Amino acid sequence: MDTTERARLIRAGDRRALARAITLVESARADHRTEALALLDALRSGPQALRIGLSGTPGVGKSTFIETFGLMLTAQGLKVAVLAVDPSSTRSGGSILGDKTRMERLSRDPNAFIRPSPSQSQLGGVARRTREAVALCEAAGFDIVLIETVGVGQSETVVAELSDIFLLLLAPAGGDELQGVKRGIMEMADLILVNKADGDLKPAALRTVADYSGALHLLRRRPQDPKDFPKALPVSALADEGLAQAWDEMRTLTAWRKAHGHWDRTRAAQARHWFQEEVRQGLLAALTREPQKGLMTSLGARVAAGDLTPEAAAAEMLGLLGRS
Repeated sequence: MDTTERARLIRAGDRRALARAITLVESARADHRTEALALLDALRSGPQALRIGLSGTPGVGKSTFIETFGLMLTAQGLKVAVLAVDPSSTRSGGSILGDKTRMERLSRDPNAFIRPSPSQSQLGGVARRTREAVALCEAAGFDIVLIETVGVGQSETVVAELSDIFLLLLAPAGGDELQGVKRGIMEMADLILVNKADGDLKPAALRTVADYSGALHLLRRRPQDPKDFPKALPVSALADEGLAQAWDEMRTLTAWRKAHGHWDRTRAAQARHWFQEEVRQGLLAALTREPQKGLMTSLGARVAAGDLTPEAAAAEMLGLLGRS
């Protein structure tokens, strides 16, 4: 299938063509990469979806939240794509990719599309080609693209570089939980949603919301936010409570950013970030090819033998690259 036909099918909302296109952009083969770049260029201009990044501590109920939230959105006539990143094994390179199983009801919804992807040891909680998968989903006409990261951590702020709204999902807890989620990711979050705010856990959830609300007031206000953002809210994905309010807050924040020009500026800054990241990844890939690979192996052996410090070896390698 040529690029023009593949692009036509994606714009027409063909799910099989979309799934195959995401597989294409995720491929490491050089010929597939050439095809993927041509396809992305053909789909460059088109509608913009609302990109929502979601991270959270293990066991917080991210999949349950996404399913309930996604079903609420599709009931409103919106088309929702879910890009779920699963951690890859550092030994085998494999991933479980069980998100479709965990979101059984949403996976059957005709207005929803769920695509699990392996992180392939990529840092930052997202796969290397997640941004390109987002662009394909936008071209396919999805109104909302939800990006679920592998799990909360300091490096997970990368998802903020490809989303318009960044949600941090937490469970009811006390001070230990507040201490465990560090300032870096809190500064990136637009909304902190305390899940499982139902039944016996509701009082604890409300206390956690109060704790985070107080902590957020200590952070420096961001220029792209109205004065009452970021904020913390209680939600219950299981009982379907608080999600409508959270969605209202997301729409309010999105409308404010668009009205004040922050939306376009943020999208432009994100595009620049991913250009720089692509250059960095390309340079790292070049080091695995000869003659750079041989130089790396030789210098690595000298470092291992104690003949060179890691810093001196790196400086020598960079100097050789600069002269090549």
